[in-house]
This record gives sequence, structure tokens and C-alpha cells, in this order.
Amino acid sequence: MTLTLRAVEMAKSNENNIVSVRLTGKLTKDDYETFVPALEESIAEHGKIRLLVDLVDFHGWTAGALWEDIKFDAKHFRDIERLALVGDSKWEKGMATFCRPFTTAKIKYFNTAKREKAVQWIEEPN
Repeated sequence: MTLTLRAVEMAKSNENNIVSVRLTGKLTKDDYETFVPALEESIAEHGKIRLLVDLVDFHGWTAGALWEDIKFDAKHFRDIERLALVGDSKWEKGMATFCRPFTTAKIKYFNTAKREKAVQWIEEPN
């Protein structure tokens, strides 16, 4: 299933617990109200999920979106097993460190040129 929104494109795999998300521009509260139910559906189906997040010309969050992100993180603190962030900027790399207190997930940042390594990491068995 692929879901396309203004700032978010999301693909879920029915065979496993991997969800790929492509974020562009600035996320809004409306974006969260659309894609969070799809993430929660995957969590309900698989228990824990792995997220591969591509940050493409990403500009962060509106205040409302940031609040939605914090609520999601609190509710699903233990539901994400791995989080791979793929981007090109220094602040996006810093997001990998910033996210650590909000989840029990293993988190890694990959430069866009190493996206294939991110896919391999997110797919590898524990």
C-alpha cells in the first residue's frame, strides 16, 4: 500500500514489519492525522515495526505537527524496533541523536548516497 500526502509518502510491506516513509517540505498536524493511523495499523499487525525514513528537502515540523510527533513517540515508545534516517544535511544527522530519548529503537543515520546500506540495515535480522 502506498499513501501519498503533501509532505509524506508512505509504503508498507505486507510481508514484514518494515514501513518506508519519505518526508519532504514541512510536516503539518494534518499530515500526522493521515499517516499515524497507517503506522498504528502496522504496529497492531506486527507488534513492532521498523521505519526507513527518507528526508528529502525536509524543513521540519509546524508547532502542531511537533506536538503530534511527541504524542506518537510517547504512545509508541517501545513499538519501533529500528529507525533508519536517510538525508543530506547536518541537522538531519543530528535528528538521530535527538530521537534517542523518545524511543527504544536502534537508530542509525545514513547519507543519501548510502541509502542502500540503510535498506540492508533495516532489513537484516536481529
